[in-house]
Amino acid sequence: MKKGKQVGEDNEPPSYQEVTAGYGEMEAQFAWDDKTIRRTFIRKVYAILMVQLFVTVAIVALFSFCAPVRFYIQTHPGLYMASYLMFLATYIALSCCGELRRQFPWNIILLVLFTLSMAFMMGFVSSFYNTKSVVLCLGITSLVCLSVTIFSFQSKIDVTSFQGVLFSMCMVMLLCAITLSIVVPFGYVPWLHALYAVGGAILFTLFLAFDTQMLLGNKRYTISPEEYIFATLSLYLDIIYLFSFLLQIIGGGRE
Repeated sequence: MKKGKQVGEDNEPPSYQEVTAGYGEMEAQFAWDDKTIRRTFIRKVYAILMVQLFVTVAIVALFSFCAPVRFYIQTHPGLYMASYLMFLATYIALSCCGELRRQFPWNIILLVLFTLSMAFMMGFVSSFYNTKSVVLCLGITSLVCLSVTIFSFQSKIDVTSFQGVLFSMCMVMLLCAITLSIVVPFGYVPWLHALYAVGGAILFTLFLAFDTQMLLGNKRYTISPEEYIFATLSLYLDIIYLFSFLLQIIGGGRE
């Protein structure tokens, strides 16, 4: 009887405290693993983004400072149309085809083509502005991006919850673009174009904060670590559009 009692005592189920402690250890381990994955994801996204921006700045500088190259691209607008078609095709593929943008190496190939096409278009547009304006806009864009990134990392304000506000602003921008397309044939209205450019710069500054907080994963809405291509694409477009709108606001044409 003593032996049977001893066996029964050894096979007693774990207590509530032991189960709770076990679950606590598992949750802590999962939280640690999730933070490690998120940090790796953030480093990967910013590493790819830095390469994209370096290539873009290099092409913009080449088209702005090198007179023979600037003359050649300005006299061959068909190159701009070709790069726009490549941009459109790769953007649709990366945005709409989830399996494709998660499939290596096709996602990297498409991202490279997308970056080169967008960099060429930005270089083409920048070639029509004087170099001082281009350099100034590059500097302002860098400062805005740095400020927004610091804000997104440190602020408790959840920009990802303002999706409705961003959508409404997008609709306002669309209406302004339609209005401009109707008004411009009858005469250029500088203040209307300036208002549109200011609104665009503000909108994409907010989108930059939105996408950065989605990347960090510590707010209401987050992006999956598997979507590093899509996250990079979003941040890159935010920065490029911010630069283009700033160029329209303060950029001066070449003499």
